[in-house]
Amino acid sequence: MNILVIKSSVFSDGGNSSALVNTKVDALKAEHPEATFVERDLATDPVPHLDGKRVGAFFTPEDERSAEQQQVDDFSMALIEELKAADQVVLGLPMYNFGIPSQLKSWIDHVARAGITFRYTDQGSIGLLEDKPVTVLAARGGLYAGTDNDTVTPYIKMIFAFMGINDVSFVYAEGLNMGDDIKVKALEEAKAEIS
Repeated sequence: MNILVIKSSVFSDGGNSSALVNTKVDALKAEHPEATFVERDLATDPVPHLDGKRVGAFFTPEDERSAEQQQVDDFSMALIEELKAADQVVLGLPMYNFGIPSQLKSWIDHVARAGITFRYTDQGSIGLLEDKPVTVLAARGGLYAGTDNDTVTPYIKMIFAFMGINDVSFVYAEGLNMGDDIKVKALEEAKAEIS
């Protein structure tokens, strides 16, 4: 079993979402001692944000790419292969200003590629990846789950479904900036749910 672990907190292992990820990984290691874990910490090993050159590299035919363009494509394809090879994905996801971290958006921009992980048809888009469980460990300073202010949950569900992955579940730790007692209780409840 291959498990892809993605941490997207700007604080790396110091983030609340990363603490939840570590709890989940410990539980998975106990349950699946034979599993292989591939960890991608987007704070310590960031994915470059898209710019015109990177997008241009994606759309340049392979036999016409410069060496620099090929490096960009190779980097993107390596991320895609990690996702394809995973039997399961664990994603640590803080909410920043009602959105996902920009470093996670960069990862998404490198793995959501037309003709590779999805394709357009006259009937609409079709995801090209095999479905697999994705566990999203969501940490928030306020209380947003189930409200109109939670833009993150529908976006993450939509982008994975766009690539063919529909088995996406969430564990929330909320109210983390609303006082120490609330934070401790929220993290304990989330870790209990994970375990």
